[in-house]
Amino acid sequence: MPLDHVDVLIVGAGLSGIGTACHLTRDAPGRTYAILESREAVGGTWDLFRYPGVRSDSDMFTLGYAFRPWRGERSIADGAAIRDYIRDTARAYGVDRHIRFRHRVVRAEWSSADARWTVTAERTDTGERTRLTCSFLTACAGYYRYDRGHTPDFPGADRFTGPVVHPQHWPRDLDWRGRRVVVIGSGATAVTLVPALAEEAAHVTMLQRSPGYVAALAATDPLARALRRLPPRLSGPVVRWKNVLVSVAGFQLSRRRPKLMKALLRRGVTRWLPPGYDVDTHFTPRYDPWDQRLCAVPDGDLFRAVSEGSASVVTDHVETFTETGIALASGTHLDADVIVTATGLTLHPIGGLRLRVDGHDVDLARTVAYKGAMLSGVPNFALTLGYTNASWTLKADLVARYVCRVLNHLQDHGLRAATPVTPTFPPGTELPPLIDLSSGYVRRGVHTLPRQGPRTPWRLHQNYLRDVRLLRRSPLTDTHLHFT
Repeated sequence: MPLDHVDVLIVGAGLSGIGTACHLTRDAPGRTYAILESREAVGGTWDLFRYPGVRSDSDMFTLGYAFRPWRGERSIADGAAIRDYIRDTARAYGVDRHIRFRHRVVRAEWSSADARWTVTAERTDTGERTRLTCSFLTACAGYYRYDRGHTPDFPGADRFTGPVVHPQHWPRDLDWRGRRVVVIGSGATAVTLVPALAEEAAHVTMLQRSPGYVAALAATDPLARALRRLPPRLSGPVVRWKNVLVSVAGFQLSRRRPKLMKALLRRGVTRWLPPGYDVDTHFTPRYDPWDQRLCAVPDGDLFRAVSEGSASVVTDHVETFTETGIALASGTHLDADVIVTATGLTLHPIGGLRLRVDGHDVDLARTVAYKGAMLSGVPNFALTLGYTNASWTLKADLVARYVCRVLNHLQDHGLRAATPVTPTFPPGTELPPLIDLSSGYVRRGVHTLPRQGPRTPWRLHQNYLRDVRLLRRSPLTDTHLHFT
């Protein structure tokens, strides 16, 4: 029997997958499409993570979709509100009817003779495998494993008598009220968890090997509040562009004047903490701003918890777990009833999907990203990776609109395939990974990532203004994208 066929197949029903489907209905109407989602719900990250206090680490006016402006009062929103927003958007555009839940895509094989992908998916509830074909495949599955977070092998971990939990798989029945909690980590998850747990715990300690940059942001946007009487179609773009320009300016200042940005961030932390607090030890990293992602805390909630004494920060190394807590390299012992390992993600680009082109396996680490949206030598394929220095959705929206441009060009000119062709770079040219951060999760999985080249369109600039020009304004046809 013939395989089920769609024009476009989207992998993942999270923020970017739902957004891509909405763009298809808006910008490339008439295409048949399906969304394959390995879990049983819409929302991706925002449905998976259920730990206390989970929230956005970007403002919602840029994390929300450009075509459906965020209407909530809070600029930094909680996970449940974001999840509802994604689900409501899927219903509003009718894309929820195109989702096939519990379908984990494991393999996709391209045939140039047929100009189509044959995709194999595994049912996560029955283990049954199913196949379908598509003309264009787009991976919106993020970059980390949903089934497993990263937890180091801590010495003596089996000795601790209390619960040890990873935020990615937070137990619903975990009770931390009135108990001593140690959160290991210093990233976005840790700085979110600490003030949320501190509201009811006896005490919360954030244990970090080294500090990261943390900045306090207003939980509500003053400009959005001032424009709240205007229709969202008018106020939304104004607030969105204001926040885009502020984030671009902050990143550029970090790159061009890192010492100045360090001083500004340190001054901001000092204002929130008690006089004499050891800011240099606990909140002054060794690296420059934006070498790793900067953490935002709404209305300084982390700093307030530390100032009030319900939380503390310890910068040290784990020597071993004990029956009653953690022994540190300095000789100190942290007493704990609950230990939370907010120790990061496991990198898993394009959802672990294996690609083959005309019978040959595709090694992602040997491909080069074209315009940050497609991969060299891989026809009719797009991947969505959001910005590391700004909102994920800013880039996801641009990639989705670019895919629609490619689809319309293929249809309008009677073409069937578009393939980026990598130029020959000079000998010795360094090709850094697509996610070029020094964060631990990137270093651990750098060997699995596509690369980027030394110049446009192979260079990922992490700059929304440049990408607007590159993905929306520049000519679709160039010497690097081959149409057949």
